Amino acid sequence: MRFILGSDLDGIKLKAEMKQYLLQEKVEVIDKSESASEDFIEATLAVAHEVLKDTESLGIIFDGYGAGSFMTAAKIKGMIVAELSDERSAYMAREHNNARMITVGAKIVGTELAKNIIKEFLTGHYAGGRHQIRVDMLNKMA
Repeated sequence: MRFILGSDLDGIKLKAEMKQYLLQEKVEVIDKSESASEDFIEATLAVAHEVLKDTESLGIIFDGYGAGSFMTAAKIKGMIVAELSDERSAYMAREHNNARMITVGAKIVGTELAKNIIKEFLTGHYAGGRHQIRVDMLNKMA
């Protein structure tokens, strides 16, 4: 499992903290925004395209509020993304929707909550079964 990270200027600090957290947890990390992207769109596209190259990859974008990056990623065919600000939704986005990417608003979510969101996203596993119908529908969109 590897995490692909990216951020704009508003998310760069939280991204750096979460990168260190993931590395401490022995998770492989690829940072697509070593220096902050000028705009969340270019950071989101870089992360999303990298995630789609490998079925074992998950992506996280950090921006100001999470919404802009979510809107960007949701337009990419094959990308299932969730805008998150709580732990339960992070777990359920993986379990029921097979989300491969999340967006987190650094102006909404603090360090400890971000760690918990990432932990739940990392530990969640797609349940398949009855949820596959929805996932198939989502994958046909965009």
